Amino acid sequence: MTDTTPTLTPKPWISGIAPYVPGKSAGADGRPLIKLSANENPLGTGEKARAAFAAAQGAADALSRYPDPGANELRETIAAKFGLDPARVICGNGSDELLHLAAGTYAGAGDEILYVRYGFAVYEIAARRVGAVPVEADDKDYATDVDALLAAVTDKTRVVYLANPNNPTGTLATRAEVQRLYAGLPKNVLFVIDQAYSEYLSEAEDDGGLDLARTEPNVFVTRTFSKIHGLAAERIGWGYASSDVISALHRIRLPFNVTRAGQAAAVAALGDENFVAHSREHNAEWRAWLTGEIESLGNHGLRVVPSACNFLLVLFEGSVSAETVYNRLMDAGYIVRWLPGQGLPNALRMTIGTEDETRGLAAAIRAAVEG
Repeated sequence: MTDTTPTLTPKPWISGIAPYVPGKSAGADGRPLIKLSANENPLGTGEKARAAFAAAQGAADALSRYPDPGANELRETIAAKFGLDPARVICGNGSDELLHLAAGTYAGAGDEILYVRYGFAVYEIAARRVGAVPVEADDKDYATDVDALLAAVTDKTRVVYLANPNNPTGTLATRAEVQRLYAGLPKNVLFVIDQAYSEYLSEAEDDGGLDLARTEPNVFVTRTFSKIHGLAAERIGWGYASSDVISALHRIRLPFNVTRAGQAAAVAALGDENFVAHSREHNAEWRAWLTGEIESLGNHGLRVVPSACNFLLVLFEGSVSAETVYNRLMDAGYIVRWLPGQGLPNALRMTIGTEDETRGLAAAIRAAVEG
């Protein structure tokens, strides 16, 4: 007799999610490798943030008391630094939580969430998690194509994500392109500008996202302390939008979502401008140097996508494949990011490391393609 008892199954759109795959730090045999796969700050964390973190952890009630659920001091500090209204700042468990909140608040089953091809992997997950349809717009040589994004907007579009600079390609849309994209979007669409790498930009490269969020009702800018501030382990993000958007996001935000020590470290990190400047300068110097080293291997089919981030996306368009170099680099002691799951089987994304790490990586890449 056939058993017709119903079984527990997840929603069909949940089954369609490919889980996020973080950058690895060890080889297949468990051997520790030089980790250049997760875009972490190779200089670590600034002294001010480390001291504040240690002090918060040392408090007698550091483990027994909940953190400030509103992250009030952190929001006030962010607002003061960037000239914002603290009531319109929201903090999250990394900017990832905020990206998920945007989808969960404004989209649902049957709606569409739009982003550029080769955009951040979390966008598709956030869309599918709420039953929305993820829609990819064509890129323009791995960069954002504003016309393609606007052409993909339909009456079902509810959220548009733009990572700027973009991960994993490193490309940057200009202020004019961002403004043109926003101008072409319906007012019932939430425009999310994901600025996780914004601190690596010069003032001239600023895309104007925060200016839009100050004045427009449907723009949400997100940032993180995980990259240039070196607080990746504590998972702290923040965002800015209109009062109506922030109020709606808070309705589904998890309580106590940023740790006490993390909040203290983030406040201190915002005041450590010397560390941020040093990190930016180091990144610019060694990103340019590594770009030159890889471009010298152009006769082997290597091409670097122009990057505004703390990493390079390197295309392998010759006889040596990205997968082969990925494995050879692991044998040499380096782990970078191979991204076939994001439609980039011909590319490797590599974080800019310390001077020694970057020089060693360049030598290992040369040996991998010439050997």
